[in-house]
Amino acid sequence: MLTDFVSYIIQGTVTTICVTLIALPSGLLVGLGLALINIYGGRWLSWLSSTFSLLMRGVPPIVLLFILYFVLGGNGSLINLEPFWAGSMSLGIVSSAYQMEILRGALLSVSGGQMTAARAIGMSRLKAIRYIILPQAIRLAIPPWSNEASIVLKDSSLVYALGVPEILRRAQQLSATSQQPFLAFGTAALIYFVLVFATNRLLDFISERSKLPTQPV
Repeated sequence: MLTDFVSYIIQGTVTTICVTLIALPSGLLVGLGLALINIYGGRWLSWLSSTFSLLMRGVPPIVLLFILYFVLGGNGSLINLEPFWAGSMSLGIVSSAYQMEILRGALLSVSGGQMTAARAIGMSRLKAIRYIILPQAIRLAIPPWSNEASIVLKDSSLVYALGVPEILRRAQQLSATSQQPFLAFGTAALIYFVLVFATNRLLDFISERSKLPTQPV
């Protein structure tokens, strides 16, 4: 019985992973751009990026998901969003605000004297950010970023509200047909735990391998 439960629910694991692999990297790209704008973009761009971060961190992901799918992607709209893409995009947008704060903190933790030194030897501001500041900031951001990766992975379960057949949706269907909700949702919880644990261990490994010799352990 347990084998059948795991076999059925695990089929939704691929969908869960795909949602995460769209939401997390897209949030990273947007968050990195916002973090750079916030620090180096001047007063007004900094204010806009901070306002975006504040708004997105104050909106539950499922609310944004419904807005994207039922309002922007509803009947008669110019955008035709499938449930999978509406869910993935909404998670990516919300995550970008949190990732912006992670990356902003990492960028600010790099000594300002390094920018001054880079400019003194003739590097442009853009090259100094790209080749000196950003590589160090990315290394420093990995530990807190692993926490955000876990959150996005678990929040991927929210797309079940649109009928996307990920882990939780399949567990819900199995619970209804088998009348064994504890076994169905317990199996789903176990799969989520394995995914989160594996993700954290992988990022811990990357963090350890990418540390500079001068960084504290």
